[in-house]
Amino acid sequence: MKAEESQQRLVLEIAAVDAELSRLVHRGKHLEEQQRLDTIEAEHRAAGDVLATLRIALEDLDGQVAKFEGEIDSVRKREDRDRGLLAGGTVDAKNVGEIQHELEALQRRQESLEDSLLEIMERREKLQNDLLEQQNRIEEMHTDLVAATAARDEVLVQIDQSRHQALSRREELAASAPSELVALYERQRAQGGVGAGRLQGRRCGACRIEIDRGELARISAAREDEVLRCPECSAILVRVRDFSE
Repeated sequence: MKAEESQQRLVLEIAAVDAELSRLVHRGKHLEEQQRLDTIEAEHRAAGDVLATLRIALEDLDGQVAKFEGEIDSVRKREDRDRGLLAGGTVDAKNVGEIQHELEALQRRQESLEDSLLEIMERREKLQNDLLEQQNRIEEMHTDLVAATAARDEVLVQIDQSRHQALSRREELAASAPSELVALYERQRAQGGVGAGRLQGRRCGACRIEIDRGELARISAAREDEVLRCPECSAILVRVRDFSE
């Protein structure tokens, strides 16, 4: 295959664009912004689990409070009934002592229930404070989550813009280069290798392997418009006379 040096340079530019596209893909998969977002999301989920646990515990204490309040109310009603009986004067002397004994027992029961209720209410107050603190923490984390998401999305937009620019540039280069040369380049890339590389001294710019003297002599003797392949990786080997260009 024949192609002018300027045409062969085009596949080098295409290779450079492809390398940039690969870097963009790699960057998109390994964003620091995404890693930070993942960390915040995990912390946010964990905080949400803690909040759910606190709510369940609070509901359990509310149930206990309702239970004790119901029992205390029942005891008070029983006390009121007994006192009503004593005040009514309809109870005989034998039952008066029993009712008074029951009132003493009810009083002790009420005090015990109220002590237990007070303990539960104190636990509930602490739990309520913990729940409010956790809610505030989650709100702060939500703010961080929104900011981290925006930062990640901004970088993804930049990467996407760079990718579209690179693809446009690639299309321009491919349209300017000989179709057969581009096809050869694409076949080489399809095999999983680099499509083209510059000859840098004795080294192939695609695979970075030094070419032996015999092959190098053959390459040096070839005409400038002859399209050569690296004997090691088969990439298009482009000879550039002025390396500084």
